[in-house]
Amino acid sequence: MPAPPLIVFDVNETLLDLRTMEPIFERIFDDKGAMRLWFANLIMYSAALTVAGCYVPFTDIGSAVMKMLADTRGVTIDDADKKELTEKFSTMSPHPEVAAALRKLRQAGFRLFTLTDNLLEVQTRQLEHGGIVDLFERRFSADGVKHHKPSPQAYAYVARELAVEPSQLCLIACHTWDTLGAVASGWNAALIKRPGNDLLGVGPQPQIVGDSLDHVADQLIARHKEKF
Repeated sequence: MPAPPLIVFDVNETLLDLRTMEPIFERIFDDKGAMRLWFANLIMYSAALTVAGCYVPFTDIGSAVMKMLADTRGVTIDDADKKELTEKFSTMSPHPEVAAALRKLRQAGFRLFTLTDNLLEVQTRQLEHGGIVDLFERRFSADGVKHHKPSPQAYAYVARELAVEPSQLCLIACHTWDTLGAVASGWNAALIKRPGNDLLGVGPQPQIVGDSLDHVADQLIARHKEKF
């Protein structure tokens, strides 16, 4: 009987509530909805730079995208605004169900890891601030391979570091672009349908879909309980 998969978590929005970033965008742009446009462009340009062979750390891209968004709206931002953006991004709170659901998975016997585009030090601060850093056996950053997700190199990096086949890994994320990349790389995947996120009707599909991490955790435990 094959062993249960190693569970690898995306961090931004999957575990941490991105909506806690809205106040800074409401202050600067008078539009809290600008946060979603900023994050969408952050993902787009991190992927575009990776495809173009130009690696830039994720937080640097975030600051540049904020400046670009400000320029398109005729808004002036300064270094203090960029510093506040970095601070807010590093101290987002976990979604309410996350800590209990992570503990449930660990108690069921799953080994937990992370893979995020954030620099390792930013990710560590995020998870420490959220009180969940100790629930993960090891944390990975795309910076380790200089390829942002959903580049195949990012997923291959984790498999190589953990010395397992891709099929032994399962990504949990709330972004379809991330689960798409994982499944295309031979992983299993589970999608959490956080607000504003859902399935894409084309391309590789996740094997599990849930409305919360708790729902996804229950499905994983039920699917693999006989393997422990």
